[in-house]
Amino acid sequence: MEVLELNANFLGKHILAEYTGCKKEIISDTKTVEEIMLQAAEKSKVTIVEKCFHKFSPYGVSGVVIIAESHLAIHTWPEYNFAAVDFFTCNKDCNTDIALEYLKKQFSAEKYKVMRIKRGF
Repeated sequence: MEVLELNANFLGKHILAEYTGCKKEIISDTKTVEEIMLQAAEKSKVTIVEKCFHKFSPYGVSGVVIIAESHLAIHTWPEYNFAAVDFFTCNKDCNTDIALEYLKKQFSAEKYKVMRIKRGF
């Protein structure tokens, strides 16, 4: 896994994670997804400001945890056992890897892949 370090030419890290083989019952429950996302944010040592989650009909959950350092967002497709997570932070001490592993475990995902983008100049 590539470690991204912030510097004068690098303002933040943007992590895109795709979880496959998730348990349908977990990623289709709004309250469960919300609790897992809040815990992931706490584990990564960011500052939670606000949250908003919504359940779609017939299925799927979208949500965002606004953090002082930017955001942690999710959208789930229970019918495909799939969840997409977006984690953007400008906090150099934020441990996104802990959050990503926690999400994998909590979603009972078979695997996940991560794309890391440096944001800035």
